[in-house]
Amino acid sequence: MMNDGGHQQGAGVDWDAQSGTFDEEPDHGLRDPGVRGAWAARLRDWLPGQPADLLDVGCGTGSLSLVASEQGHRVTGVDLAPGMIDRARTKLAGRDAVFLVGDAAAPPVGEQRFDVLLTRHVLWTLPDPGRVLRHWRGLLRPGGRLVLVEGVWGTLSPVGIPAERMAALLRPLLSDPDDLRVEPLSHDPLLWGKEVDDERYAVVARF
Repeated sequence: MMNDGGHQQGAGVDWDAQSGTFDEEPDHGLRDPGVRGAWAARLRDWLPGQPADLLDVGCGTGSLSLVASEQGHRVTGVDLAPGMIDRARTKLAGRDAVFLVGDAAAPPVGEQRFDVLLTRHVLWTLPDPGRVLRHWRGLLRPGGRLVLVEGVWGTLSPVGIPAERMAALLRPLLSDPDDLRVEPLSHDPLLWGKEVDDERYAVVARF
């Protein structure tokens, strides 16, 4: 599915076949220094200030994993497409990072727990996002956080999860409503490599 935001998403996409060209999108490959710098700045704000164990769910080719690793975090990446995982392993070769082929809804991490679960443009493609969020929360250590970058794309047939609905799914999982922060992202063209007019946002939920 190609949406108006220029992202190829949706359950029907052959992600393995897409892996060879995935990084050509400015916000996928982060090859432009300005785009890369914009995402690095956001991650510094969203992630802990000290080195943390981070689970990158639906990691793709590992572009955000690499930025997080450069900021000192220990990364475990999960993606369903072996081709994506191969590229992520190459991109982060020699770093404190592990990449696993597996389902984003149930990452194959066994009993391991994390300080942060990061995901971008993944949750909306999964059946029953509320159930997935509960499972993801269970993968966090006490004091951990979910960092979810999502949105709504398209005009004729919009797809995605509006920020208001995302917040409603997360609030029952929180002990304090103040532990939820929604950050609009549509206004920052550096993140996307162009101007966008659809809804894009990040949610940081602390537990």
